Amino acid sequence: MSNFNSEISKEEIKELDSSAFEGDIYIVDDPEGAVIASKELANYKLLGFDTETKPSFRKGQTFDVALLQLSIPGKVFLFRTLLCGIPDELKGILEDESIKKAGVAIHDDLKKLKKIRDFEPGGFIDLQAFSSELGIESNGLRKLAAIVLGIRISKNQQLTNWEADELTEAQAVYAATDAWVSAEIYKKLLSASLN
Repeated sequence: MSNFNSEISKEEIKELDSSAFEGDIYIVDDPEGAVIASKELANYKLLGFDTETKPSFRKGQTFDVALLQLSIPGKVFLFRTLLCGIPDELKGILEDESIKKAGVAIHDDLKKLKKIRDFEPGGFIDLQAFSSELGIESNGLRKLAAIVLGIRISKNQQLTNWEADELTEAQAVYAATDAWVSAEIYKKLLSASLN
């Protein structure tokens, strides 16, 4: 078993220092840019993974994934999937078993991404399943960041419009942070599971 707490309260999270991704954020909004970004991402063996979808406030209304976030050390690429699609190079990364992609609750993300372009997911790691094996019960991204990394991440951009013509800086940092934190959590969980 790991030495992580199994749960954490909202009050305990509030006590932690706030943290956000501080590296370079690249917004990818055309197919050519997606190809270039994918070629860089293909050089790495671990990517942080997340998606954002425009929130629906009406029953039965759903939207396609508006943003796919993939992080590498010092950089996060935000693919505006409704504008850049999923070109072959990006599809290759999503299918590559040798490139680990770590994220939280990824089942729904993958299902929605496949609506944009069908692919065979490979190398995905669901941090909720992984953390459960290590005895962590509170395993949403915010709680995992608090338990595993000891930091508080903001969720206050979650319900903003991810299909807006321009993403705000706050949206970009929020989206980048989710992907970055996912990779950091995975590294820490992996090292704990090996000890």
